[in-house]
Parts: sequence; C-alpha cells; structure tokens
Amino acid sequence: MGASKFVIANNLKLHFLDYGTDGKFPLVCLHGLTGNAHNFDGLAPHLTDTHHVRSLDARGRGDSAWGPADQYDAPHYVADLKAVADALGIKRCSLIGTSMGGVISILFASLHPDLVDRVVLNDVGPEIDPAGIRRISGYVGNSPTEFKNLSEVAAYYRENYPTMASIGEAALTETVKWSVKPIAGGKLGWKMDPAVRSPMRLNSAAPPPAAVPPPLNLWTQYETISAPILIIRGADSDILSPATTKRMCEAVRAARVVGVPGVGHAPSLLELESLGAIKDFLAR
Repeated sequence: MGASKFVIANNLKLHFLDYGTDGKFPLVCLHGLTGNAHNFDGLAPHLTDTHHVRSLDARGRGDSAWGPADQYDAPHYVADLKAVADALGIKRCSLIGTSMGGVISILFASLHPDLVDRVVLNDVGPEIDPAGIRRISGYVGNSPTEFKNLSEVAAYYRENYPTMASIGEAALTETVKWSVKPIAGGKLGWKMDPAVRSPMRLNSAAPPPAAVPPPLNLWTQYETISAPILIIRGADSDILSPATTKRMCEAVRAARVVGVPGVGHAPSLLELESLGAIKDFLAR
C-alpha cells in the first residue's frame, strides 16, 4: 500500500497514495466515477521498479475533501490534476485512467501535451456506449446510503461491478473497505460526497432522461493527443465498444488496443493481458 499524503489544490485538500519510488519517472493513476486511490493498490507494486507511482483521490472521493456540489465535473477534475502536478513539481508524467479517470486523462493530455509522456485508458474512450451509461446511472443513483457491515458492502459491489463478481470474499472485502466509513448507529456509509450521486438518485431503476449524463463526445480533444496511447478494453464491456476502439486507433496513429477476454467494464489491470501490456508500454 502507498503512503497516504495530501496536497492543497484549487483550495481543496486532496489525498493521494505515494507508492514510490522517488526519482523515477512520474506515473499518476486516476480512478473511476465511484472509485478511489486504493483501486491501484494491486497494480502499483508492479510498476515501481521503473516509475514513481502516485494514485489520486478525486475531489469528493476517498480521503479528499468534498468540493462545491456543482463542481463535480471533468473540467474541475482536470484542473485539480494540473494543480496537483504543479504542487508536486511534476514536469512530465505518464497517466493511467480507469473509466472517468480515462476521460480526465484524455482532456489533460489534450490541454497539456508538454506534461504527458504516455496515456493508458482503461475501458473508456471519447464516446461511451449509451447502454453502459444507463446501467451506471441506475446503480450509482439508486445505491444504498448505508450498510450494516462490510459483507453488505461487498455484496453490493459483487452485484453491480462486473469485474468484482469473481473476486474471492477476503480480497473483495479488502478492496471495498476503502469506499466506506463508520456512521451513526454502528453502520457504514459512503466516503463519497452524496452530491456526486444526487443527480442520478432516483426512485426507480430506470433513469429518466434528465438523470442520464449527456452523451460523451471528446473526439476533437482525443485526436489532438500527441502522446502514445494504450487502450485496455474488457471484451464484454458495455462502455467501450469495438467500433469506438477501432476509430480510436485510426484517429491517433500512436494508439493501440489490448482486449481482455471474459471481462466487462473495467479490467482490474492485473489480468495477464492488461499487466503485461501496461509494463511493456510504459517501459518503451
């Protein structure tokens, strides 16, 4: 596990995990919509021989401070990443972004090409399959607000997160414990700011149009990225379609895709296909 550290960025106290090793080329890991910095606890040790690995809690997640309710969006996450890089003295780095973290990576690499050496996009691209948007909006918006214990938290993740369905109980409990905190009555509640979920919180499992985020279209920004790109795609993903990955490789010549069989959204990055590709890609 990395060392827990904090930095002030855009007037917020943001948390990150520092896995070392100091002096090696910087690598910043960015989690998905409902994730946190600990999502990279398994991957980071495989990369510290060649990189100084840090994993950031986005505002409103993990141990980072909560921001204004109307500032949980990609432009603010990108601005936070830039402020964190500046505060840590990072002049150039590689990025690994899972889902929402990949969206942040696309925008950051487009806006700050001089700061980005390589980009790994984990099961996300310039556009998202509408079916995946509906699924995520449904379970994120209608998630419980409290749990009796970690076993209930683990059951929730097993039901709603495709890549966690096959994880052993002990490993899953270790993973999900970072997403919750003790609350009144001896129960557990989300660490994540409720304002992140509130636009999608509904009384039914079928989100009305207003609750579903608008279609993502970042092709213009994606096509300006000059850094090499590695795309990791779960073969059963309902977020990143084969057609989108094909177009991504055609639009940016320095992009290539690696498929992970039998996996939905998003691969853990510890699969043989994922891990081998990432290590090779970052070492070039």
